[in-house]
Amino acid sequence: MRFELFKTFWGFTGSLRDAGAQVRAAGFDGMEAQVPAGEAERDRFAAALADEQLEFIAEITTAGSYVPERGATPDDHLRDLEAKLIWAKPLRPRFCTVIAGCDAWPAAWQFDFFARAVELEAKHGMVCSFETHRSRSLFNPWITRDVVRAVPQLKLTCDFSHWVVVCERLLDGEWETLAELAPRAHHVHGRVGYPQGPQVPHPAAPEYADCLASHRRIWELLWDAQLANGYATTTMTPEFGPDGYLHTLPFTNAPVADLWEVNTWMGQQERRHFAAFLQQRDAGDPVSRDTSVLRTPNAA
Repeated sequence: MRFELFKTFWGFTGSLRDAGAQVRAAGFDGMEAQVPAGEAERDRFAAALADEQLEFIAEITTAGSYVPERGATPDDHLRDLEAKLIWAKPLRPRFCTVIAGCDAWPAAWQFDFFARAVELEAKHGMVCSFETHRSRSLFNPWITRDVVRAVPQLKLTCDFSHWVVVCERLLDGEWETLAELAPRAHHVHGRVGYPQGPQVPHPAAPEYADCLASHRRIWELLWDAQLANGYATTTMTPEFGPDGYLHTLPFTNAPVADLWEVNTWMGQQERRHFAAFLQQRDAGDPVSRDTSVLRTPNAA
């Protein structure tokens, strides 16, 4: 299985052509970005993708930006999803990662919404991977498990940094649920959360080593499941970003880290981690995937 890295467009202020230079310099494989709303802008975006020879993952948010419009109904979300799938199709994305639904809906609404969403995926011939995201339908492990049980064809973009802050703990203690969801993993957002927030200041910092190790154990679980499902490629977008995620210094609002340096570090480290994972797996060493050796945050 190949490992491919995608640069997030979130927080990037340059052009797509500028991003292409960064992608190549860092040894990444493509871009993950929202599809422009205007037709002319989409045409320019498509031309830049072709000129820069960038693989593309389309990001779609339904009925709002990253936080949903509270009064939007499931039908509103579905109409928005269909419109944006139509926008994305000419750009020929590898797939669409979809931030959808609302955390406040009752379970019955969630099940019906995702059943209809995967019907739209099939109707338009587009691969959709639904993100585990705060404020959205898949905002915690247990509702996601229940949705997947009801709609087993659902594919997941796994950003478990959101779940760490929602649950206010690292997820090692939820291994049974994670193992049930792992076969649905399609794409990974490589951001490291901690129990009080969705983004550590820097994943290389030793004070967050337990958080990085916990996320890496889960990513190995997902890679194992993808190999079992016959995936030829696994994709990851290091997604450390701005908008209150990036820590800043009081009074100055100065960022404590450079986002592209952090995302580049994360990508390079995970490329090495994946290679080591494959080597260990091929050697038949089960230690890294043995749940009995997982250390919870309160363990000695």
